[in-house]
Amino acid sequence: MSHDARPGPSALFTPQLGRSCPGCAAGLGSAPVQGDPTNTATHHLLLGSPGQHDDRGAAEPSWPRKIPGALLGCCTAMLGFLYLLVVGTALAAFLLWPRTRPRALTALASGARRVAGLDRVRRFVFCGDRFPEHYKSSDQKVLRYLAIRSYTGLLYTIVVGLLGFGVILAAVLALRLVQGRLDLQELLTQALLGGVLLFLDVQGIYSLAALDAKLARECFGPSEQEFLRQRIDELATSRAAVVQAVDAERRRIERDLHDGIQQRLVALAMLLGRARRSRGRNPEQVDALLHQAHQESQEVITELREATWRIYPSALDSLGLKEALSGVSERCSIPIRMDFEVDGALPQTVETAAYFVVSECVTNAAKHSGATAISIRLASYGAVLLVRVEDNGTGGADPSGSGLTGLRSRVGALDGLLHIDSPLGGPTTITAELPCA
Repeated sequence: MSHDARPGPSALFTPQLGRSCPGCAAGLGSAPVQGDPTNTATHHLLLGSPGQHDDRGAAEPSWPRKIPGALLGCCTAMLGFLYLLVVGTALAAFLLWPRTRPRALTALASGARRVAGLDRVRRFVFCGDRFPEHYKSSDQKVLRYLAIRSYTGLLYTIVVGLLGFGVILAAVLALRLVQGRLDLQELLTQALLGGVLLFLDVQGIYSLAALDAKLARECFGPSEQEFLRQRIDELATSRAAVVQAVDAERRRIERDLHDGIQQRLVALAMLLGRARRSRGRNPEQVDALLHQAHQESQEVITELREATWRIYPSALDSLGLKEALSGVSERCSIPIRMDFEVDGALPQTVETAAYFVVSECVTNAAKHSGATAISIRLASYGAVLLVRVEDNGTGGADPSGSGLTGLRSRVGALDGLLHIDSPLGGPTTITAELPCA
C-alpha cells in the first residue's frame, strides 16, 4: 500500500453483478446493487467473473409466482412472433438488397431489443433471474432469441391449452361419475389415457420452462465461448501482474538489503577495524568503539528480522494467522484494534495473502497517513474471507501506487478483489475479499 502520492479519493466499492431491473430492460442492461462489503456474505464473486450468471444468495421463486410468468411468456412470445412477421415482412425488400440490408437489420433489431426487454423484465419479476450488468447483446443474438422464443412460446401455448382442455374433460368425467352414467371399464380407460396425457403435458411444460430459462441466459448474458474468452483474458492479466509483482518484490528486497542491512554491516566492519587498530594504544577508545559496534550489531539483527518478516513470516506456519497478525500489531507504533472472526482453518495461500494485506496497510498507514488509530477486521462469510483495514489518517491513498498495485496483484492471483476507499481528509479503508474454496 502506498501513500506517497495522494491525488484524490479512489472509487467506492461497487459489485460487478447486479439484478436486472425494469428500467434497464430496453437496453438489455442491469443496475448494479450497491452495498457494504462487510454486510454481504457473498456478492459478485464472489467470485464470479464478469459476465458470469450468479444466482447465489437469491431466494428461489415459488411455483405460484412462476406460473403467471410462464403464462405471460406465452403472450410475449406471441408479441415477438407478430413483430417479426409484420416488421420483417415490411422490411423484406430492404433485407434482400445488399446495400440496405445492414440498416434494415439494425432497424429490425432495435425493435426486437425492446420486445426482448419485456422478457427480461418478466424473468426478473416472476423468476428472480439475475444477469450481468452492462452487458449488451448483439443484434444477431437478440433476433435469434426472438425467433426461437416465438416457436417455443407457440409450443408452450399449445401444451398449456391441452392441459386446460384435459382439466375440462376431467371435470366432465367426474360429473358423469357422480351422476352414475360411467361404468368401471370406461372409467379405467379414461383414467389411463388422462394420466398419460397429464404426464406428457407436465413434462412438456417443465422442458419448455427449462428451455426458456436457457434462452434467457444466453441472450441476456455472455455465451460459454464469451465467458471462456473473458476468463482467459483475466487469467493472462493476472499472470502478468503476478510476474510483475514478484519482480517488484525482488527489487524491494535487494534495495532493503543493499541500502539498509549491507550499509550497517559495512559500518559495523569499520567500527571493528578501528577498534582493532586502536588495541593496546587507547583502551578507552577501544571500549567506546566496541560499544558502538555492539549497538550496531543489535540494530542489524533487528533490521534483518524485519526484512525476513516482510519476505515471509515464519509465524504463519508455526502459530497461525491470528498470532502472526498479533506480531504485526506489536511492532506497530500506532494502537491497533483487531477483530478476528474466522471459523475453521484457512488455506495457506489465503492466510499468506491476508497477512501481507494487513501488514502492508498497517506499515504504510504508520509511515505516511498520520493516523492515530488503526482497526483490523477479519471475518469469514461462507467461502470468502473478508479482510478490512481502516485508519483515521489523512486519506488520499493512490490506487495506482506500487504498494496497492502489488497488493491488488497478490489478491487477484487468488481470484479475489481489493477495494480502496481513501478520500482526502480520511479515513482510509481497504477491503480485500479472498475466496477460500
